[in-house]
Amino acid sequence: MPDDKVRKMAEDALNRLSADLEAGRSEALRNYLAAMGRFHRYSWGNVLLINAQRPDATRVAGFHTWHNLGRFVKKDEKGIMIFAPMLVKEKDATRTDVAKGATKPDQIFRLAGFRTAYVFDASQTEGRPLPEFAKTTGDPKDYGEKLKTLVAKRGISVEHDPSIAPALGISSGGRIRLAPGMAPAEEFSVLAHELAHEMLHHRRETAPLPTVVRETQAEAVAFVVCRSVGLETNTAAADYIALYNGDKKALGQSLSVIQETSAQILEELLPEKRMTEPEQREPHLFNSETQTPAHKADRAEPQIAQHTQGPVEDAPTWDR
Repeated sequence: MPDDKVRKMAEDALNRLSADLEAGRSEALRNYLAAMGRFHRYSWGNVLLINAQRPDATRVAGFHTWHNLGRFVKKDEKGIMIFAPMLVKEKDATRTDVAKGATKPDQIFRLAGFRTAYVFDASQTEGRPLPEFAKTTGDPKDYGEKLKTLVAKRGISVEHDPSIAPALGISSGGRIRLAPGMAPAEEFSVLAHELAHEMLHHRRETAPLPTVVRETQAEAVAFVVCRSVGLETNTAAADYIALYNGDKKALGQSLSVIQETSAQILEELLPEKRMTEPEQREPHLFNSETQTPAHKADRAEPQIAQHTQGPVEDAPTWDR
């Protein structure tokens, strides 16, 4: 069972995360969402076409969309062919059509077929940098390898797999896949997130947890672990939780399980932070803040049901 000193580290980090969530969306997240909103979602057939022509594509858009984002297609770049729908106006739109949603008859359209169109991947363009999602930064030192060792001790495999893009990490019950090429701090954060999924969400329970709860729990655990080893999380954790419509309330409903899980990881990752035997006997002589153990604090937050049975063979997959 994690001791009070490690629990206190987790509690301090969660107080910071709670304040970040209460502050609302960061400017970085607002800019990121505004830019991403300009990119279309493509049909499955077009996704296959894009992948066949440019397997390494990450973000594609048409010439004019890139122009509106302050970027321009490089000279001699070849476009990626897709099929675009051809919509034509219905000249004889009825009053019923208008009542169903169109404000004027000339806003009624029908699909007349498809035409060839071309898009370009971000790597084929240059110009103004696209807004980026906040990232964890700093030097994880040897904690990256320690975390991988901890994961392996739990019987979970870790591998780098470029095919999971655009996801940075995927957890599928006993197996974690990470995107290659991440900076050490970012990889540490993603691995901690996926480990939290493995510890909390790949075992049987009475009822499946909603996505917002799962992602809030996993990202909050990663936040605590990252801050505890000295990494700068910026607004990354709060922004990620906000993408799933999580907030301070969602965090509060899971505080107990988040604190317990992150403390379990930190006990193995930071054994030097454990309370010594003299501190355990008389904690008030060493740190007045530890007189009230974190797990006995006067809180009213409900605890999310933890998992008690073994891994499920057909466990669902969650990504970061």
